[in-house]
Amino acid sequence: MSPVETLLIALLDRFGLAGAAQALRAAETAQTQTPLSMFMAAGPLVQAVMAGLALASVLVWALWAGKLLQISLARGALARDYRRLAVTGSLSVDLPRRGVLARMQSAAQAEMHLSAGLPVAGVKERAAMELARIEAGAARAMQSGVTVLGSVGAIAPFVGLFGTVWGIMGAFIGIAQSGQSNLSVVAPGIAEALMATALGLVAAIPAVLLYNHLTRALGSYRGALADARALIARSLSRDLDRARAVTHPAALHLVAE
Repeated sequence: MSPVETLLIALLDRFGLAGAAQALRAAETAQTQTPLSMFMAAGPLVQAVMAGLALASVLVWALWAGKLLQISLARGALARDYRRLAVTGSLSVDLPRRGVLARMQSAAQAEMHLSAGLPVAGVKERAAMELARIEAGAARAMQSGVTVLGSVGAIAPFVGLFGTVWGIMGAFIGIAQSGQSNLSVVAPGIAEALMATALGLVAAIPAVLLYNHLTRALGSYRGALADARALIARSLSRDLDRARAVTHPAALHLVAE
């Protein structure tokens, strides 16, 4: 048993996957050509490639599910806070969630406090810069991990092809050493090598599709962030105008006339 096989079986046993470990042990002595038996019969490097591609495939699905859940929860919280603030029409509303919209609200309120007595245009400009920074940070945080799917989709086929080329080289070297070139001798080694390419495609095709799906979901989330920033800016402008109306009611009356 090669070191890769020993390590893989030990890991399966350690993580409570005794059934899978036993299947690999049985595949080592199997006489029929199955995916597991071909894996066990391949060389150490090809086995490492296959195991890595299988792990990458599992990682892709796990990342997609986790990131999709994260985006859905973030959008739900943002939508609830957005509706609450839109109905109130003022930054003084108490948002129950410490989410992105609440951070934007706190930043706008802090700028109003720090810029008390200063021109309104400057307050709005400085608040807009801080809101844009918070929006970009939230988008970056949600983007983290998504590029892994794109990387797997781009690299996995070439990793699988490398395993195939290496496996075919080993098969031909074995044929040259044995001096036999009939199909029953050539076919098993080539089949084992081609399995690496198959695993590369199994990992890459879903990775590309899931990456595109998450990209669309992230685009929708960024649109929601832009709407939230615009709502905070409108509420800030409204509160500033209210404050001016209270402080200088006579001046505003003359302007209106």
